[in-house]
Amino acid sequence: MSSARRSLARSSVALVLAAGVIVLTGPQAVAEPVDTGKGGSTDQSGGSDGTGIYAAARITYSGSVAPNGGSGNVMSADVNWTPPPCWYAPYLGAKDFKKKMSQDIESQMGAPGMGGHAGAALSELKRHYEDEYGWTDTPGYKDYNVDKDGEGMFWAAVENPNEPDVLKRSSCNDLPFWVENGETPPPQYEEAITPEILAALAYQHMQLPDTEVSLAPEQTTKVNLPTWAWLDKAVFDEVQATASINVPGFNLQATTTARPVSLTLEPGTDDAVTYPASGECLINNDGSIGEPYAKGKANSTPPCGIKYLRSSGDGTYNLQATITWEISWTGTGDAGGDLPDGTFGNGQAVTVQEIQSVNR
Repeated sequence: MSSARRSLARSSVALVLAAGVIVLTGPQAVAEPVDTGKGGSTDQSGGSDGTGIYAAARITYSGSVAPNGGSGNVMSADVNWTPPPCWYAPYLGAKDFKKKMSQDIESQMGAPGMGGHAGAALSELKRHYEDEYGWTDTPGYKDYNVDKDGEGMFWAAVENPNEPDVLKRSSCNDLPFWVENGETPPPQYEEAITPEILAALAYQHMQLPDTEVSLAPEQTTKVNLPTWAWLDKAVFDEVQATASINVPGFNLQATTTARPVSLTLEPGTDDAVTYPASGECLINNDGSIGEPYAKGKANSTPPCGIKYLRSSGDGTYNLQATITWEISWTGTGDAGGDLPDGTFGNGQAVTVQEIQSVNR
């Protein structure tokens, strides 16, 4: 897209967005409730949903995901990585798009004070979708491509409702564009929905299990005596979340998988040492972490644990147990790869008491 067209497009889009016409938000990104990892998906079959928007254009989330479209609890270990703030996705067929756009454009053009640059921008926007010659430097769409209805769809910007930065969320501001069924969008639309974008969105919505680390002695320990920590394989398994989009002639899906790889212990005080010294307990060959405490090991060094050097007094120490998850994804067309590691931690209150001695 040329700079002249992009400038005019953004002016026109800004005007049309005031009526909420182009950008798809909220209901277009529907998440299913959390389940054990195999969950179902929202019915996205056929037709339009009463607003003219194909219900199938919505992204559907399934598996272990946060309820009600919210962000999950996994945090990226890479502070520079963020989920996509917006993207382009199938919006409407030609006839529905013509009805929606023409009504909204005419409504705005008839609004009081809609003249000057604003009125000119709307006129150019209207001509872009009515005249096959479009603007001076780009082809348009004769009569909204109505003669091609069913052969493709207009794509439009979708804001990520979980992106807190308004500027980033609204950065996909090109005009809706036509894509034939079975074809991919032109390369200039770098934010067009792909399996990789779906994988990143599945990552954002993924809900990792609340896993409490087993401790011995449990809840209460003694100064200078090791506290053993471990996680059994039965409660420490991989988690999956899937994002999919299905419209006529265009179907994509991606599954993001989180595999636990280590447990990091932070004692909650500087007056403590961890085992190992790094505080990071790696996963064992059998999928567990650490080693369960057994009678007779009170004075032994645990493979994963903590030794507190000072009493917690009348309070407790907040032991932070954070699991690091290795994140990968697979998607439509044998696509796949790695995403930044994710972390999720829980706090546990630990009481540390002095060892009582008896003087005779």
